[in-house]
Amino acid sequence: MDDPTVSVPAGGTALVIGASRTLGLGVAAELLRRGWDVIGTVRGEARTGLHELAASSGGRLTIETLDMTEPEQITALRDRLTRRTAGGSLDLLFVNAGIAHADIPVHEVTTDSFAEVMITNALSPLRVIETLRPLVAPTGTIGVMSSKQGSLALNTNGGHEVYRASKAALNQLMRSYAARHAEDGHTLLLINPGWVRTELGGPGALLSIDESVPGVVDTLTAHAGEPGLQFLDYRGQVVPW
Repeated sequence: MDDPTVSVPAGGTALVIGASRTLGLGVAAELLRRGWDVIGTVRGEARTGLHELAASSGGRLTIETLDMTEPEQITALRDRLTRRTAGGSLDLLFVNAGIAHADIPVHEVTTDSFAEVMITNALSPLRVIETLRPLVAPTGTIGVMSSKQGSLALNTNGGHEVYRASKAALNQLMRSYAARHAEDGHTLLLINPGWVRTELGGPGALLSIDESVPGVVDTLTAHAGEPGLQFLDYRGQVVPW
């Protein structure tokens, strides 16, 4: 990716949840490159690629610790950000989350495995959004990393059943969120990044991170100010529900 310290037109302030590696790290770097100030979250205290990025960001990237499966940590993050900004607002909240266990039929999946994937991929992102939404500007954007595999219409060959179900649940929960908070005026985006060569996507995936991420950020920024919920891919094209 390009050097994030390159001078470009200024963006706004973004919070990227899950920014320590792969797609989340790529989104943080791309936003920096485009002139945004970025807050990125990591789990735990270990040094990550996000720390390396922060060191070269000229102070435009700050790091917060968050395990989003722990509700009290989400609340603590909201309180820290509120104090830091004196109640100021975010222009973009982007939640990047996704785990997948073994690709086996759902009846062979353990209850614990099913619950972990659902909590991480569907429940926790909505907890983050509900808790942090007061920090998002009235015309700001809330985006979530979804997947084409969350589309019911496109599931014609099965496989990855629990992961598919978790992303479909995420999409459904976001539709409910959009209905409950229609008065907010926020732009709400579910983003399919494409099939990307990450630990989750595997080595045979079609896209590199550098091929996917600029399109993800293009889509997040191009639709700013459009109220309501859309399910789009990294090229800005509509994904069927």
